Amino acid sequence: MLLFVFAPIALILYDSLFDVEGAFTFSNYAHFFTPVYMRMTLSSFWYAFLITAFSLLVGYPAAYLLTRTKHKQLWLLLLILPSWINLLLKTYAFIGLFGTYGAANAILETLGIGRQQILFTDFSFVFVSVYIFIPFMILPVFNALEELNPSLLDASRDLGASTWTTFRRVVFPLTLSGVKSGCQAVFIPALSLFMITRLIAGSRVITLGTAIEQHFLVTQDWGMGATIAVFLIIAMAVIMLLTGNRVRTRR
Repeated sequence: MLLFVFAPIALILYDSLFDVEGAFTFSNYAHFFTPVYMRMTLSSFWYAFLITAFSLLVGYPAAYLLTRTKHKQLWLLLLILPSWINLLLKTYAFIGLFGTYGAANAILETLGIGRQQILFTDFSFVFVSVYIFIPFMILPVFNALEELNPSLLDASRDLGASTWTTFRRVVFPLTLSGVKSGCQAVFIPALSLFMITRLIAGSRVITLGTAIEQHFLVTQDWGMGATIAVFLIIAMAVIMLLTGNRVRTRR
């Protein structure tokens, strides 16, 4: 923990206290609260929210159906199998699919819609991000649904509840821990995306992750890049606290 968690965080905090000239300063923190970085922060949270929301909208029904199909472990393996492939390879695969002469535009042209600019758009960025993160949403929701006691569903039906009422009053509240875990697993890494942002969205989507990449690799302003990373760490810690499962004790 000291070597791989606390030491890197301490180094980031240390680097954030120096400017590009190497002089000790707190100006990086003041600079972070300028309109430019505030817009980046709002943009990062907005896109992370969209990615998490779409992952939940697709992932929860998928996990629910998985628990009610035969050979569900095999289907689950097939769903998480793409997550074993290198992220860069998957990103480049989508560049080919969404390109001007890619498969997506070929289908649109066959349907008579014509070729469209799919790549380097907000749609392509969110779509690819959801595709990459959705296994991390399905797995915790699937585990929560598997642990659900079937007798509770039978009791709900016996008491006259409809399918929707059973889901709203019984299934979803009892699987909320899996939903929270899935949202954590998607939202937190989505906040710091930079490679997918750069390759799929181009310059249309600017997030804190791409700003950190630019400061460390292009402008060589490690202090400002570390300062952004500090605020990302704080934001992630707050999100984990808000979405964590609280254990209530009674006397």
